[in-house]
Amino acid sequence: MNQVYEKLIKCTEIVKAKANFEPEVALILGSGLGEYAKNMDVKVEIPYSEIEGFPVSTVAGHDGRFLFGYVNGVPTVLMKGRVHFYEGYDMTDVVMPTRIMGLLGAKKLILTNAAGGVNTEFKPGDLMMITDHVSMFVKSPLIGPNLEELGARFPDMSHVYDPELCDKIRKASEKLGTNIQEGVYVQCTGPNYETPAEIRMLRTLGADAVGMSTVCEAMTAAHMGMKVCGISCITNMAAGILDQPLDHKEVQEVADRVKDKFEKLVTEIISTI
Repeated sequence: MNQVYEKLIKCTEIVKAKANFEPEVALILGSGLGEYAKNMDVKVEIPYSEIEGFPVSTVAGHDGRFLFGYVNGVPTVLMKGRVHFYEGYDMTDVVMPTRIMGLLGAKKLILTNAAGGVNTEFKPGDLMMITDHVSMFVKSPLIGPNLEELGARFPDMSHVYDPELCDKIRKASEKLGTNIQEGVYVQCTGPNYETPAEIRMLRTLGADAVGMSTVCEAMTAAHMGMKVCGISCITNMAAGILDQPLDHKEVQEVADRVKDKFEKLVTEIISTI
């Protein structure tokens, strides 16, 4: 058996043994949504540390646990704290949580993140629905022997972000009176922020926001046949747009400022998909 698949199955079986729960929706929380669990009727919590072989987040503000429960009656698994490629994990470990949630039964994945604004029309505090992504700057999670049990060798990425789910996000934001931007997200490796020259390049490539997560998870979920949607919280303008340095404290402060709006939108989306 492929070593990556064998590790995946072992971790999935541990989670199944601890949580007899089949989710319909999977949610990965980015910076600023760490307290989202208060919107959820939590039935089971599983710290990542209790899953042998499972990667553990080392980033401040990222708790590490799976939460199983209901959001407005919808069976949901919530990943409270993601792991990032820049933490030194192999990419197959970074996306293993996504694969586990898919194997547990989740058919739809909502990805959230904090991102830097590349589009000069954006401002800190904006929410942006991801309509497409650029993946060339990070290692593909699908490199290596294909896991035939999960998906095809050459998966189509024409519509990674499901058009139907995107339309539901638009309707949810309209219902709540929440203005939402739309755009293309780029994942870079991090942990350093990008240079002004790199941001100019990304803008030329058509990017609207940049971050250090999400794309690899979206590709993994699409490979498995899951329907994917994503929302970025624009927590800062990317390097060179404003004459000020970038720091993680600013990211957390802006994310905290808009978290109530973000949480309400995510809850409305889950309720409708």
